[in-house]
Amino acid sequence: MAEEEIASRAVTDAEATRFQRDFPCLQQEAHGSPLVYLDSAATSQKPQPVIDTIKRFYETSYSNVHRGAHLLSERATDAYEGARSRVARYINAADSREIVFVRGATEAINLVAASYGRANFGPGDEILLTEMEHHSNIVPWQLVAEQTGAELKVVPITDDGELMMERVDELLGERTKMVGVAHVSNALGTVNPLKVLVEKAHANGTPVMVDGCQAAPRLAVDVQELGCDFYAFSGHKLYGPSGIGVLYGRQDLLEAMPPYQGGGEMIRRVTFDHTTYAGAPAKFEAGTPNIAGPVGLHVAMDYVADIGLEAIFAHERDLLDYATEAIQQIDGVRLIGTADDKAGILSFVFEGVHPHDIGTILDNQGIAVRTGHHCAQPVMDRFQVSATTRASFGLYNTREDVDAFIKGLHEVKAILG
Repeated sequence: MAEEEIASRAVTDAEATRFQRDFPCLQQEAHGSPLVYLDSAATSQKPQPVIDTIKRFYETSYSNVHRGAHLLSERATDAYEGARSRVARYINAADSREIVFVRGATEAINLVAASYGRANFGPGDEILLTEMEHHSNIVPWQLVAEQTGAELKVVPITDDGELMMERVDELLGERTKMVGVAHVSNALGTVNPLKVLVEKAHANGTPVMVDGCQAAPRLAVDVQELGCDFYAFSGHKLYGPSGIGVLYGRQDLLEAMPPYQGGGEMIRRVTFDHTTYAGAPAKFEAGTPNIAGPVGLHVAMDYVADIGLEAIFAHERDLLDYATEAIQQIDGVRLIGTADDKAGILSFVFEGVHPHDIGTILDNQGIAVRTGHHCAQPVMDRFQVSATTRASFGLYNTREDVDAFIKGLHEVKAILG
């Protein structure tokens, strides 16, 4: 999309200021200064409609789902399954039965690795990941590789933090049984050419598991257009509650996969001799679920859809460009992740200053950023740093927030530079 077209669709600063008022947690001071929240890549704040809906659900409609003949159970089931349909529409799944509710993207990836991986991987098989993956899209594959005899292969990244796509063709082979890739890097902000990668994998007969945590809150995700086989994201990054996540899986793959956990709800018939399992998605939702989580996620999706995902992405990209230009005027700052196609994530190191010290000084001024390895230690190793400071933007941030952040960094330099 052209820069001019992106800008024309952006949320304005005035609108972002108005949206801030929808988020109660942002209406407070931190250490005597107005709170500036620049940590949405870790988790987003929650708008009042989400909070109100969850409260009202517990007050009026809470019961266990699928199992009761009484009014409250019917209400809860309708709300729970209505949320499943809303998720399917949000990512354009072909059928709501392709949506599995889990605790978060981490559990979703573990589910696929354990269920699909154990059934389909063997000694000498390969799992192709990228160098920019979050630990949640590395460790589950390591575990299943140890259990099955498979091994990991890794697509390297450039100094700008972009995938070396020419290496994908070299690394894909007849032994490649899965490709795991982040739609958007949490540590670098890079937006990966996902559709191209999926096409390459499918030409090799290889399914693709996508970590969509950073994409779902700001990109219009269409799993049918992307063609991916699995897609995972978490509610808490999408302005929804924590403890709820989504696994999208192609229906034919889900139906062929064995259960991930056993218990109530995921069965048709149980005897001591044999159990017959329910179909997907019930097969993967053992036990009493986080019933209120999908209800809150439904409202969060409505909230961002009303604003418009293209407008949100454009607004965050405007803040990124504004912050990038300003931070580059500060001596000693080195940006980590400078891809052309980026989401609103700004990671950097400050020469001679530990990121934790930066975070502490900024926090004392009411500015919340993230410091550390961001559960992406291979990225840190690639850029030969132990940690970075990361400012990440949400729909509620403004240029005024960026100005406060930059002012704070000048204070860091004055104190420690």
